[in-house]
Order: sequence, then structure tokens, then C-alpha cells
Amino acid sequence: MAPPLVALEDMSLRQGGSLLFDGLSLQVGPADRLALIGRNGAGKTTLFRLLDGSLEPDRGRRIVRPSARVVTLAQDLAMDGFRTLADFATSGAGAPPAHAVAAVADQLGLDLGRPAATASGGERRRAAIARALASAPDLLLLDEPTNHLDISGIAWLEAWLARYAGAFVVISHDRAFLSRLTRACLWLDRGRLRRREVGFGGFEAWSEEVLAEEARAAERLDQKLAQELEWLHRGVTARRRRNQGRLAKLEALRAERRAMLGTPGVAKLGLKADEAKARMVIEAEGVSKTLGGRTVIRDLLIRILRGDRIGIVGANGTGKTTLLRLLTGDLAPDSGTIRRAAGLTGIAIDQQRALLDPAKRVRDVLADGSDWVMVRGVRTHARGYLKQFLFPPDALDAKIGSFSGGERARLLLAREFAREASLLVLDEPTNDLDLETLDLLQEVIADFEGTVLLVSHDRDFLDRTVTMTCFLDGSGKVELVAGGHAELERLQQGRAQEPPPRRSAPPASGPSLAAPSAARAGAQEQGRKLSFRDRHDLERLPAEIARLEALRDRLEAELADPGLYGRAPDRFAVLGEELAAVRTALARAEDRWLEVAAKAEALGG
Repeated sequence: MAPPLVALEDMSLRQGGSLLFDGLSLQVGPADRLALIGRNGAGKTTLFRLLDGSLEPDRGRRIVRPSARVVTLAQDLAMDGFRTLADFATSGAGAPPAHAVAAVADQLGLDLGRPAATASGGERRRAAIARALASAPDLLLLDEPTNHLDISGIAWLEAWLARYAGAFVVISHDRAFLSRLTRACLWLDRGRLRRREVGFGGFEAWSEEVLAEEARAAERLDQKLAQELEWLHRGVTARRRRNQGRLAKLEALRAERRAMLGTPGVAKLGLKADEAKARMVIEAEGVSKTLGGRTVIRDLLIRILRGDRIGIVGANGTGKTTLLRLLTGDLAPDSGTIRRAAGLTGIAIDQQRALLDPAKRVRDVLADGSDWVMVRGVRTHARGYLKQFLFPPDALDAKIGSFSGGERARLLLAREFAREASLLVLDEPTNDLDLETLDLLQEVIADFEGTVLLVSHDRDFLDRTVTMTCFLDGSGKVELVAGGHAELERLQQGRAQEPPPRRSAPPASGPSLAAPSAARAGAQEQGRKLSFRDRHDLERLPAEIARLEALRDRLEAELADPGLYGRAPDRFAVLGEELAAVRTALARAEDRWLEVAAKAEALGG
């Protein structure tokens, strides 16, 4: 067995007067691909600093294999003092050669001559990636590497890491990224580091096992510890189970959207005109916008209804923020009309967390200094409300400056979601959030009674959250897809696999173009009849869909019982498998019914 690249032995560290780590040990081997998981504030970034040697522990030692090169891609990028992105990527101790940086930057589509002061977050992230990858590391420490990257950039980085011969440890909120790349998990929880030789796809099952055992142990300990475990973990576990029901609700909303975006023959499944008008929040018709001589949005036609969760995706620079500003009224179109519902009130979550003063206490920001906060018109105790956002009871008097970036993001969510509003605008909300906070954000969005406009590059988050996706390809076109990123990806892959259209030979006599041949006419006549199977499915599927929906609702109701897992974990697992099978069968039945209904409508009934 090869010796480790880096080993930490019996490390202890105090920060801010409290003990962060005590007796922590870790080995990273030459072929390891590790996901480092933990709450915001648990010490993940600090652990990276111990691994790369930039932080000395109070006790313990770090052992590095001779000549091993450890490179960190930091979450926070300090570019002050650098004239261009090239200066940043090639300057300082241990910087890679300029030609190596240029080679990676070229693959990333990055202009290294861009002034560092005016570079966007995505350009800065690409420059940092180019510097890190060009350094030929034996061990890469990646701290939120997908922040500010668009989906194409994330896909490129995934492909590079899949080919990479060295080891890496990654901190990320991007579940899809972690699931595709990692082979083992490190879980940092309350100062303890656990390791399991299972990729991120198996993390939730493993963590549930650990938490269930802790819960059983807590019953044998004092009440205080049991209460701590209650707010710390049990609420999260129950939330994951409740989310299964919310995902089913999301699929129903997507089915409604598919009907409205489908062919005219399927449109009868959508909303009636008067109902659509009553639910209409934003309607854009023929909207175009040109910025800097380039048409960013062209002939946009979209109707957004109350309860819609709209995801906006596309490469950096394709106009996502422009589309968001047009829809919310912050920017006027050059042509076309945009109508908004009367009395539309919005919440915009600031991506940079700039609204939070580090010198203030949590109670000052959340409750104007009191113990009570108005949550959508209901007077609620601030400590209880904070608990819903995964804060311990004593957080109410903590200074915001003592919080990590992710904790500040969670506090901002708590403050903004307390307001009464009918429109929620989120621009890259997943940056800096840990996985549990992402679960919480998904829950809050699902329970929000208004409409959500969401810009994100997090594919898993989109799949779990949005009812419709707006894809911007950079040409000005906005394509609407019912569902999340997975549906968009399937659509694009299907197009890529379609054979190119064949060119027909020029006709022998020009005027005969309008008249179909006898063979073609016969084929058309054959196609004007539904097959026996089509007619049979058209008649039987409505009852089958109703049966599957009833079965799905029953299974979801049983799984929603918060005590079921503790009483009968085997039963819980069986129900989960049954529910997954029923959902798959229901989706297939719905798709088949839509197919034959479209055929019947096209044939006049």
C-alpha cells in the first residue's frame, strides 16, 4: 500500500476561544477522491489549511510525502494588486509557468488579459482554476470549486478531474458534482472527523445510520444532550423525509407545465383562459433587449403563473441577469410588452450578503433587537424561528461577524423569508451554503405560496426545485422546458442524436411539388387512424393514472409519519422503494397518455 501524500496526526486547534478540533487524524492517499462534508462553521476550510500547511495546530503534527505538491483552490479569491488575470495566475510563490496556465485558460475559454479589477466572479474563478490545475498538483484541495461557474464550466472541470491521476479533496454544495467524482466521504461534525469508503451518493444513507445510533445513545444520556441532538439533527432527518412528498408535488406542477407548453392537441390539459388570467403573475410578449450592440433577449414569449418556480440557466454572459431584470421591472424592454399582476411584491436575496452588518447581533438584524419576529404576519419567538434555519438557541445574541459565509447566508434567508411577499427572486442562492442548508432552502421554496424566479448553475438544486427552466443559448433565444436541468439535458441530447435532415432531389417538374404522390397519400391515410393499441391506451390510461396517483398519495402519507423510521426502518425502506416504482409507472403512464391524446386531437378526436 502506497504511503499517504499528507497525514494529520492527533491535531487539536482552538479558534475564538472554543475547541474546534481535538485529536483529529487523517490520511490522504495518492488515489483518494474525497468529499469533505460538514455544516457551515464546522471547520472544513480550516481543515484544508491544516492539510496544506498554511495553519499550525495547537497540538499534533502534519506529515507530507517528500516532493508531494499540495495545491489549494480557495473559495475566497484575493485579487487586489494584480493588474490582469494572467498576473494573478502566474505570480507568487509556487506559481505555475505562464505557458501551462495559458493552456488551461484556453480550454476554459478565459481571456487572461482581462483586468482583474473588472473581471466577473466567473472569470476570477476560471483564473484560479487555471492556476491550480496548471501547478501539476499531487493533491488538490478544492473549496467550492463550482461557485460562479456556469454549467459548461462545471462540466469541463468534472471531465478534467475524472481524467486527473492525482488525489483530491473537495468541499462543494453541488450534489451532482460530488456524486459523479468522489469515491469516499469525510464527515466533519462537532469536531469529529469520520470517514467512509463510499462516494457522495451513499452519504445520506450512511449519515442516517450514524444519526440513528446517536439518537439511541442519547436516550441513555441526560436530557440536555438529547435536546441538543434534537435541534441539531432530527429536524434535518425529518425534513429529508418530508421532501419526498414535496418532490411529488413538484412533479405534478411540472406535468401541468408540460401540458401548457405542449402541442395544441395537448393544450386542453392546461389551464382555462380565465383561470390562467387569474393566476397570471408576469406575462411577456414579443420582448427583445439589446445591450452593447448585441441582442441579449429576442422575441420572448412567456407567461408566469402564481406558484411557478422558474429556473434561468445558460452560460455566463448569455443574459440571465438581464432576463431576470426584465421580468421584475428593473429593466425596460426595447420592444414588446411585459404585464405584471397588480400588487406584486418581491423579495430579492442579495447574493453578496451585503445587507448584513458584521458588528450587529443576530437579534438586531432579525427582530430589530427584540425577542420576537413577525413571520409573514404572525408574531413568532425569534429563538424558535432561528431553530427552523438550523441555528442553536444561543445564536440570537451572537455577532454576525463571528459567522461563516454560509451561516450569514442562512441568516439572510431567515430574515427575508419572514417578510410577506408574492415574488421571490434568487440569484445564485446556493453559493456558500452547506448541504443541510440547501435542503432547508428547497423546503422553504416548496412551501412559498408565491412565485419564484431563480438563477442557478446547480443542476441538482434545479432538478429538486423548479417547475420550468428558461435556457438562454447566447443568441437571444429563450427556450422553455417543463422541469429542471435533467429535462433540459435530455432534450439537448435527443437533438444531438437526431440525424441531419435529408435533402430531397429536385422535382422533375416544378408544379408537381404541391401534389403528394400516391404512395405518400396512402401513408397519410394510414396515419390518420389510431391503432388498436393507441385507442386502447387512450381509454384505459385515465383510470390507471388515477389509480397510481391514489397509491402514490397513500404511500407519501405513510412515509410522512415522522416516527415511522424509528419504529420500523425496514417498512420505511420498503415503502420508499414502492413509492419510487409508483412514481416511475405514473410518469410513464402520463407520458403515454399525452402521446396518444395528441394523436387523437390531431386527427380531430
